[in-house]
Amino acid sequence: MKSILTHKSIWMTALAGALSITSCTKDFDSMNVSPNSPTAIGPQYLLPTGIETSVDRYWGHRDRFERINIDAAELYVQHLTRNIYSNEGDDYTVSPALISNNWKGFFNDGLLNFQRIINQTNAESASPNANYEGVALVMRTWVFSLLVDMYGSIPYTDAIKGTASDPVYTPKYDSMETIYAGLLNDLKLANEKLTVGGPAIAGDILYSGDILKWKKFANSLRLRLANRQAAKKPAESKAIFTEILGDATKFPIFTGNADNASLKCTTVLPSNNEWNQILIQGGRTDWNISKTLADKMNALGDTRITVYANPNKDGLYQGHANGLPDAIATGYLATSSTIGKAFTDAAAPEVIMTYADLNFILAEAVLDGDATGDAKKYFEEGITASFAQYGLTPPAGYFTKAGPVSKEKVLEQKWISLFGQGVEAWIEWRRTGFPVFPAADPRAVLNNGGVLPTRFNYPASEYSLNAASVADGVKLNGGADDMKTKLWWAEK
Repeated sequence: MKSILTHKSIWMTALAGALSITSCTKDFDSMNVSPNSPTAIGPQYLLPTGIETSVDRYWGHRDRFERINIDAAELYVQHLTRNIYSNEGDDYTVSPALISNNWKGFFNDGLLNFQRIINQTNAESASPNANYEGVALVMRTWVFSLLVDMYGSIPYTDAIKGTASDPVYTPKYDSMETIYAGLLNDLKLANEKLTVGGPAIAGDILYSGDILKWKKFANSLRLRLANRQAAKKPAESKAIFTEILGDATKFPIFTGNADNASLKCTTVLPSNNEWNQILIQGGRTDWNISKTLADKMNALGDTRITVYANPNKDGLYQGHANGLPDAIATGYLATSSTIGKAFTDAAAPEVIMTYADLNFILAEAVLDGDATGDAKKYFEEGITASFAQYGLTPPAGYFTKAGPVSKEKVLEQKWISLFGQGVEAWIEWRRTGFPVFPAADPRAVLNNGGVLPTRFNYPASEYSLNAASVADGVKLNGGADDMKTKLWWAEK
């Protein structure tokens, strides 16, 4: 279940502990510490808070100027479009608040909590627990991967050390290459630490304490990152594929949709799916299915569109073009499909990585020569798994319509399967240039020089608090601090 703990409840617990420390005692020379008022927050509380805040932020976040997914990435990759407020993402305008809030949120609400777990449970701690440490390593790696893939060079080796015994308040920025090496190493370390039948963990709202599934996620995520850097570090990436695929016992990976990494939301506040909070509880009707996605899926006879979208008044699944000014876009309210119930239900899952995604990664790796195997088999298994997520099977002749296996076709199907995971789809498009999107509608008004954003620029807070380091980060990216500079792993 998605955690019902909130920051308020966590900090009230911490405050109660602090008050117990300062309370008077009879002799003033001993402490009367209540066992019900802890002086430190344990991993069983830090873990659900870290997971929930990170995944919620990735999936959408309920607050305006926080919605990095549906006010940015899902629009960039043309899964969704807007019928009003096109200047909130659909025309490539990005609010400075969205950039800074998500930078701060991923670091403070996600990474800091996972680092605290590692500090509390590593082998040198007073309460070692390798499974807590391994889980926190996996989640810390995933959040760091989001940040580096959205901004480029970021603080990594010096990051989240503001409360360390030797604090770092102006962390240096590391190159993407350096960060990737660290992330891949940490995932291998996490797999080693995670021990099936080992110490129990509590507060696991992702896999309910199933350590084997955490190992599968760690290794599958390692394959994702190895594939992402493969064009720049082919030897290293090929070695990782060989190691993991060569020993399924030591390095288990996803083997079906039951292994998917997703946050199981509930119908109880505040554990609802973030899109439900925005669209249903908030009554917002700003988003429709993009014409690009609807046209592609209709051409393929792809029945997943009946899950992704709701039919319009004529029973059709249609969208409208991205980037249209409000005066034009509002004219499509009666004909453009809205987002499907499977994504707006209060208990709809918030997905991080799937078995379908893994199969598309393996298909691409085989095609690129980074792994051995049958690319066609992986390709078709990825499609089948994506349909199965929604209780569907590919229609007769679908594989033929999808086309012969190629890198472009693999990435096109991956893009379709990543509906809802706009950040991930945006990363893959920026890395590969696939799918090839149609030319912009002639009525569209696009900022950023008409260039689909290639990264987020750094928040203003970094320039005011860490100016020298952020300047080094800009240099490491090899271009201006804007949304046109391509990142290290870009293949085109």
